[in-house]
Amino acid sequence: MTEFIPPGTLFHQLPAVLPMKRGDALRNGRVAYETWGTLNAARDNAILILTGLSPDAHAAANAGNQQPGWWEPMLGPGNPIDSDRWFVVCVNALGSCKGSTGPASINPATGEPYRLDFPALSLEDVADAAASVVSALGIERLACLIGNSMGGMCALAYLLRYPGSARSHINICGSACALPFSIAIRSLQREAIRLDPAWNQGRYDDDHYPEAGMRMARKLGVITYRSALEWDGRFGRVRLDSDRRADEDPFGLEFEVESYLEAHARRFVRRFDPNCYLYLSRSMDWFDMAEYAPDGRDVIAGLARIQVERALAIGVSTDILFPLQQQEQIADGLRAGGAEATFLPLPSPQGHDAFLVDIARFGPAVGDFLAST
Repeated sequence: MTEFIPPGTLFHQLPAVLPMKRGDALRNGRVAYETWGTLNAARDNAILILTGLSPDAHAAANAGNQQPGWWEPMLGPGNPIDSDRWFVVCVNALGSCKGSTGPASINPATGEPYRLDFPALSLEDVADAAASVVSALGIERLACLIGNSMGGMCALAYLLRYPGSARSHINICGSACALPFSIAIRSLQREAIRLDPAWNQGRYDDDHYPEAGMRMARKLGVITYRSALEWDGRFGRVRLDSDRRADEDPFGLEFEVESYLEAHARRFVRRFDPNCYLYLSRSMDWFDMAEYAPDGRDVIAGLARIQVERALAIGVSTDILFPLQQQEQIADGLRAGGAEATFLPLPSPQGHDAFLVDIARFGPAVGDFLAST
């Protein structure tokens, strides 16, 4: 059980008792975060970034950590999210293993890792923890709340639970509820982890670790994060050279795409805690803005309860995990609530992960929106 905390990470101590959506409570938890830029005297130039499932709070290089972050080309001086103008905060999700309290953290009541004793986690709890960080920094109202992927879902929960907490919102490849396809994929990922004998009902350690299950889970995820168009363009049907094949295994790796997935998965498995993966994955499946509609069934009506002045929902035509209709639905719902909301579909070939790599398309969209905020 290991936490993976980047150098320079800052920590916010949550309230002694943090009530959680599903009835339990987290005691003496914390949230990891990082900042860029300077909060102005009026405290009205703050931007909050909520991340996808696996990133840490280190979105870009800063004074505390000069190493490039996971969104380096997007954030920093002169970049689309310009830290010369904005005070930017990025938080690591509650339930993660990148500094915020989660299943890999030590339970103060027992002195042992929480493992499966960690309270049932919802994205609403992730939003509450992020809001606690913002409040502690003395920010009453955000200039913009930006959410990517799972962070887009958390951002909607944040805006609903804290009315008027942000002037504007950018939702990137997010959704107002999990679709059956996404639920099915994540269910298979969780099953792969749980069926690994080394998982042992969450009671594993570094010597007895569910590596095979995590590898399978990560491979499934990576396949859905990119598009068939990109897979074909990058790898085609190119086969491995004979010296890179395992001849003793008649069903071993044969194609370049298989080798890529294997290498990618092996880099990931020991850098993210399996129980944290299970908790965060399930929280995405549970999330549904329809719960907040008067009839409990209408996603648009649930979204219409959010109070925000302006919003931009960006999607990608090749995204199969959070398809375009979900970002269009977000824009429609926020517009029904009175927001000046725009839906922007982008033709990137990179699929769901395009916002991480296709800065040539996403950068101008984000930068132009913030320039008019």
